[in-house]
Amino acid sequence: MKRNFILVVLLIIITLLFALSCRKDIGKIDLSDKGYPQEIGEIIVKKCATSGCHDDISKEAAGGLSLTSWEKMFEGSRGGAVVIPFRPDYSTLIYYTNSYSEFGTLQLSPKMPLRSEALTHEEVKTLHDWILDGASNADGFVKFSDNPNRKKFYVSNQGCDLITTFDAATMLAMRATNVGKINGYVESPHFVKISPDNKFWYVSFLGAGVFQKYKVSDNSFVAEANIGAGSWNTFILSSDGKFAYLVDWSSSGKVKKVQTDSMIVKAAIGGLNWSHGSAINQTNDTLYITSQMSNYIFKIATDFSDLQQIVLDNSGIPLNSSILDPHEVLMSPDFSKYFVTCQKSNEIKVVNRATSQVISTIPVGDTPQEMAIASSKNYLFVSCMEDITTFGATKRGSVYVIDINSHVVLAKIYTGHQPHGLMVDDQHGRVYVTNRNVISGGPAPHHASLCNGKNGYVTAIDLKTLKLVPGFKAEVSVDPYGYSITH
Repeated sequence: MKRNFILVVLLIIITLLFALSCRKDIGKIDLSDKGYPQEIGEIIVKKCATSGCHDDISKEAAGGLSLTSWEKMFEGSRGGAVVIPFRPDYSTLIYYTNSYSEFGTLQLSPKMPLRSEALTHEEVKTLHDWILDGASNADGFVKFSDNPNRKKFYVSNQGCDLITTFDAATMLAMRATNVGKINGYVESPHFVKISPDNKFWYVSFLGAGVFQKYKVSDNSFVAEANIGAGSWNTFILSSDGKFAYLVDWSSSGKVKKVQTDSMIVKAAIGGLNWSHGSAINQTNDTLYITSQMSNYIFKIATDFSDLQQIVLDNSGIPLNSSILDPHEVLMSPDFSKYFVTCQKSNEIKVVNRATSQVISTIPVGDTPQEMAIASSKNYLFVSCMEDITTFGATKRGSVYVIDINSHVVLAKIYTGHQPHGLMVDDQHGRVYVTNRNVISGGPAPHHASLCNGKNGYVTAIDLKTLKLVPGFKAEVSVDPYGYSITH
């Protein structure tokens, strides 16, 4: 009898324990094939990747974003990446789910999950901290961490002291790096360039007297050169990467030569009228620097022992007034000639490097700015940032495609509002374009920015068709200006 009583009691205890364990697991979902860590999947899969929202069936009506798995999340939306590892402050997944100011990100509408109860403080904190730690999958793998040598391109956001790193294969923003020297003060990273050995990237600023160096492998800060006051617009690296020549854009501009291993200024030259664009010859002994309020460019020995002026019009006389306004200069792949964008006359001047004579003048759209060459196709791409002639006033900007041998215009492409930077990716057959979108009339951004101003975006041209890559428009932060791509 006593034995039976004990058995009954044990049976009751086991039943209660089983019931409690089942109650604890109420609402648990099978995440074995989703890739998310369990606590992250419990939030995203259950509350976001639902019917009518961010599942595979409904995603086209939800910004093109599927959250049904970790891998699908990292395919992004029609606006680009929604999660940037280590940066919840630039991940829109947080922007649209956060209701708590303590997390320091934007709080945007419509609040997600749509037509459902907002995420709790604990849930938002869980997502925020997960992204801050790298947004790894269930196995602890951080996206894009497996191949530091992957092809990447970089976009500097002048309005936000930010460099965004993109994975060229997927065209997704993969990292975001704050640059500059003074927190809380916008120093406007203007130009970014990768070293010839792909080990470092460098950045110059309009509002900071420093020139900074970072690692390509992990975007970590390496060192900075103190270059003094100036509007440091462009710079060019020697072919061996040992020296950088930085250009100050001012009425009495200057060029400073920095040794990149020590990041020490080695020499300087001044008195240059509105110096801006920069190029270097094959033997690294001559610089070509544009004079943006003039009709000429400078030809300068890299030891600064000699300076000449090369006049680009028929006057034969260098004039310090707004005539052609040369903006940028770019060498041809064989260094036999160079191209100069003239933003006042809306032309490209082609100059024989050996004779310093203009051999061709190519009319293009309004305000030509930057250039890039696709060696695989012998195409020269030119961004005409304020062009309201080619496609009309409602479409500000154009990209002209020119045959670098015949100098014939092959195509005119509308890539977005105020196109500026151009990066050729021969490997994937694309040209990436940064569209500044700072003047009114451009498209409203998908979301607001942590910085003052309107977000710009990146589009891409297909090298085969010379048309935009369909469906690609990656939104970035304010004023995407500088640009570079790994070699």
